[in-house]
Amino acid sequence: MSWLLAFAGFAALIILHEFGHFAAAKAVGMRVERFALFFPPLIFKFRRGETEYGIGCIPLGGYVRISGMNPREELPPEVAPRAYYLQKPWKRIVVILAGPFMNVLIAFVIFLGLFATEGGASNRVAVTASEPARSILRPGDRLVAVDGISGSPARLRDAITAHHCAPPPTNGCKAVTPVKLTVVRHGRVLHLQARPRYDAQSRRTLLGFGFASASEPIGQAASDAGSSMWRITTGTVSAIGKLFYSSKARKDVHGIVGSYETTRVAIGLSASDALNILAIISLSLAIVNLFPFLPLDGGHVFWALAEKVRGRAIPFTVMERAGIFGFLLVAFLFVVGLTNDITTLRGKGFGPP
Repeated sequence: MSWLLAFAGFAALIILHEFGHFAAAKAVGMRVERFALFFPPLIFKFRRGETEYGIGCIPLGGYVRISGMNPREELPPEVAPRAYYLQKPWKRIVVILAGPFMNVLIAFVIFLGLFATEGGASNRVAVTASEPARSILRPGDRLVAVDGISGSPARLRDAITAHHCAPPPTNGCKAVTPVKLTVVRHGRVLHLQARPRYDAQSRRTLLGFGFASASEPIGQAASDAGSSMWRITTGTVSAIGKLFYSSKARKDVHGIVGSYETTRVAIGLSASDALNILAIISLSLAIVNLFPFLPLDGGHVFWALAEKVRGRAIPFTVMERAGIFGFLLVAFLFVVGLTNDITTLRGKGFGPP
């Protein structure tokens, strides 16, 4: 089931991104020839009005085909006035930015919902689902520190998973070293120890408990969502910049296979983990897409702005030559990501974030 849900999540991101382009193109009067999920050849299609809708057999993305995206395209006289490159620059910019905007909006809505319903999860124990937590923790306990490390639930969780079984790990094996817990229970400070157990599904060691959620007012949730998105944005831009001079940064990059597998694993943990991963992926797609190189969306925006500044159309041959750099950049990211995905799958696999 996790495979199917991860596939549905990625398909939704693609459809909504392309729907942004589609809706904006229709709104400004352009002619949309095709709206497709995945790449051709199409295995299913139907026509409504002037637009063909379809599903391709290569599940690597989707696309909206607008008449006149190539200035050399020959169009019937009745269609030519609605061609993409005959529209004013602002219309083209609106159409192109609508796709990444949908990705940003999706990320914001997901983060907003997570913060509003779960908030920055509290450090209180909500449930002791299995051993060893069931023997030492009680619902309502407040986890103050793990191995002397305090902070957010995510940081405490990372401290727990830092304890490993003797290699190779097997499902249910106990970590070599115990976790030292500082817990407040009914006003009393307790110092407890337990050895977490390896969970093969999540590929990490767990104590077997869950943190309680703490909902936030909508205003605070919106603020936290914005802060999270800004942190992801700056981190993504910085990481991409480091790819060109840091071998370590290149090893940390993953592609569509890694993103899909991470989402699938997160679905096995909880709905909130899966939604959090999808939000991060959606925002990262928007950021990468906005880099100012063709064939990325940012490249189309860049040349539309250049035309506006210049006061007349940019020769298509110039854009084609400049687009070679963008194509090489995309190919570089794809190859690095896919190589790392294969290496990880052959090794320890993709665990939760």
